[in-house]
Amino acid sequence: MHILLVEDDTGIAEPLVEGLQRQGYDVTWVRTGHEAMDEDPRDLVLLDLGLPDVDGEVVAARIRERSQVPIIIVTARSDEIDRVTLLDLGADDYLVKPFGFRELTARIRALMRRVSDRANVVEQEIEIGPLFVDHRTRTVRLDGLEISLTPKEYDLLAFLASDPGAVLSRDEILRSVWDEHWWGSTKTLDVHIASLRRKLGDADLILTVRGVGYQLAELAP
Repeated sequence: MHILLVEDDTGIAEPLVEGLQRQGYDVTWVRTGHEAMDEDPRDLVLLDLGLPDVDGEVVAARIRERSQVPIIIVTARSDEIDRVTLLDLGADDYLVKPFGFRELTARIRALMRRVSDRANVVEQEIEIGPLFVDHRTRTVRLDGLEISLTPKEYDLLAFLASDPGAVLSRDEILRSVWDEHWWGSTKTLDVHIASLRRKLGDADLILTVRGVGYQLAELAP
């Protein structure tokens, strides 16, 4: 596996490169946001937010516009709002500095397992009545009209649509759609559900099951 490391601090980057290479990973190391956006994103991106030229959040968004490559954000910002923002930008996981090398490699392995599981999903397209979800292009259409969703809104809707009618718990949704290590507020889930309902134009499409979680209504053709 080939990792794109985006880190301007030589004291952090050099031991990371050495350690990852010892683990059998190929590593391309760049120091700036512009270099990162010009590079092939490889198989996984390890992206520091504190870059000297471009904000790391901009880099993450630009990478996500052209690729579904897994992105792990490294940040010194530890407040919950930043975590939610990063995941909404399309990052798959994050680490708060300082972190241990073993934790990093464990996160990489866990993330790649999740990516592999998603890639092995046989059903690439889901059609539930007028709702159409295409995993290959990550597009959603309702009554033939394409709905513009953020990366995390798409992941949330696709997860609900994978088992229409099933009641999915809040914890299950957060672990699967956000992060298996998630420890932030569950309110971010409610915010995304509200946004999805608004964009889909149907408050009854995603049902709240009080005290448990949510379910996608089974729709007639």
